[in-house]
Amino acid sequence: MKRTLLILLALSCTGSITFAQKTPNITMNKKVEVVGQPKKAVVYQVFTRLFGNKNTTNKPWGTIEENGVGKFNDFTDKALQEIKKLGVTHIWYTGVPHHDVIRDYTKYGISNDDPDVVKGRAGSPYAVKDYYNVNPDLAVDPAKRLQEFEALIKRSHANGLKVIIDIVPNHIARNYKGLTNPKGVKDFGAEDNTSVEYARDNNFYYIPGKAFEVPTSPDYKPLNGEPNPLNDGKFSEFPAKWTGNGSREAKPDINDWYETIKVNYGIKPDGSKDFPELPSGYEDKGYQEHYLYWKDKDVPSSWKKFRDIALYWINKGVDGFRYDMAEMVPVEFWSYMNSAIKMRNANAFLLAEVYNPKEYRNYIKLGKMDYLYDKVETYDHLKGVIQGNAMPDPLSEIQEGMADIEHHMLHFLDNHDEQRLASPEFAGTPEKGKPLMVVSATISSSPTMIYFGQEVGEAGNEDAGFGKRSRTSIFDYVGVPNHQRWMNGGLFDGGQLTPKEKELRDFYSRLLNFTLRSDAMTGKFQEIQTINRNETANYDPGLYSYVRYTDAEKLIIVANFSWVTSSTILLKVPADIITKWQLKGGDYQLKDQLYGKMVTMRIENGAGLIKMTIKPSESFIFKLEY
Repeated sequence: MKRTLLILLALSCTGSITFAQKTPNITMNKKVEVVGQPKKAVVYQVFTRLFGNKNTTNKPWGTIEENGVGKFNDFTDKALQEIKKLGVTHIWYTGVPHHDVIRDYTKYGISNDDPDVVKGRAGSPYAVKDYYNVNPDLAVDPAKRLQEFEALIKRSHANGLKVIIDIVPNHIARNYKGLTNPKGVKDFGAEDNTSVEYARDNNFYYIPGKAFEVPTSPDYKPLNGEPNPLNDGKFSEFPAKWTGNGSREAKPDINDWYETIKVNYGIKPDGSKDFPELPSGYEDKGYQEHYLYWKDKDVPSSWKKFRDIALYWINKGVDGFRYDMAEMVPVEFWSYMNSAIKMRNANAFLLAEVYNPKEYRNYIKLGKMDYLYDKVETYDHLKGVIQGNAMPDPLSEIQEGMADIEHHMLHFLDNHDEQRLASPEFAGTPEKGKPLMVVSATISSSPTMIYFGQEVGEAGNEDAGFGKRSRTSIFDYVGVPNHQRWMNGGLFDGGQLTPKEKELRDFYSRLLNFTLRSDAMTGKFQEIQTINRNETANYDPGLYSYVRYTDAEKLIIVANFSWVTSSTILLKVPADIITKWQLKGGDYQLKDQLYGKMVTMRIENGAGLIKMTIKPSESFIFKLEY
């Protein structure tokens, strides 16, 4: 059988934590394998409320009637097929659990939510009001909202997509009330001793003797000052509880997470732990051993409640979770919950929002997380490069520094928290984002995540009301213009896209599908930046190069983050790499896997030389056959 090599060239232009988690810093020398996961996964994050919305009014602070809203049923088979064809393995339905909204659903037995403790009109998806049901806004028939979501789970699976939803263990909405709790399940706080600040099995922390006060600001009025029976600057809560980001004030600041309350996991107010800790050596044990360790342990009430919530959704067919602000919850809890999930579904996809690099290995090894956000290193550096604030060279140090956990560090350039990739505040144009996307998707074996609309250049330009431009608002009823053009009135065929938007989506599809089928995406990393920076003529400051390889496939990646400079270079592939790849002297034809361009690599004196012209915002994936 003829063996193949691949040579990939990306030639392109350019909350506060209250508790100190006293866990050991773990050093790992070998990769941690994720049981049952594909070698390269692609997550499509979609803000469920916005995906199917066809309304283009976009009035600031608009109601559902004015601005529209998407539904579960908008994810038709056709829509899901097109998402799958983009090169997606998992779909993260953001904002599914029932959270606070300013809309009257009392005829369905749902209490009205108070604008004084709700951000926006549509509400934050991270102020969950009922974990055993789903957002009524998303249902055609709110009385059957859970059944409509269950149907979406089945529809997603039928179209080859795994389903991820959010769980937010650190905090819940101030007015949490479970309407459809399973038999025997009591609400958070129902059995708390509210006369004390802390008790291990209290679900919340209290401020005894003080009532909660709504935060105030001269620059903000709930609902933009619109009259509402509950919009009176008051919210009944006595005694007051600690706020979600850890504020211990009865009247939190307007910038605090005042719409939420902090969940107690058995961390005392002084930061010490009031629960069993994992014995030494458990960083090297699997989830089965972690599960057995916790099986006979007495753990805080909140641990059990969130474990049961996760298993409830696993039993309904959900394939995994994205955990909001996971590092604000003790790592031992994650060992307890994640091992229970894995015992139920060994292939569950467990993704955590963690921003402290010193804690990465703890949450992977002790917390049994599959994946963490790679934001503060790869994402932040790529953003700095494209904005002209950093050189690309440190990407090698970042990648090598995480070599033992690189498979676990999910890469993204766009999500609901961040400025849109195509916005002026980030890359400026979708085309400038292309090289970032190629590097983000190919520099490691980690999963790649894109945010709906990213693939058609959505820039988040709308003033939605509570949410402002550069991010697509998660707090308001709003349309997503570029995405709506792809949606084309529910045909999901891109019929209204501009030629540039069509080309961009085609680029994403080619790139993401390539990463799924490429064996080399799971291979080794080695930078070739240093030799080319030092020895290659006309090697522009915006260029960056590295190799990825396995026995079956070899990749060379070259990125030009300059979006104005077109350069002709003679790229060098060092002799040690040519030796590792067992290549001999002579010429090798390279074919671009994105668009079919052919170039030649000549091996002279043991090293490879590739003459190429690099245009602004251009990317290549070359395959070499011999």
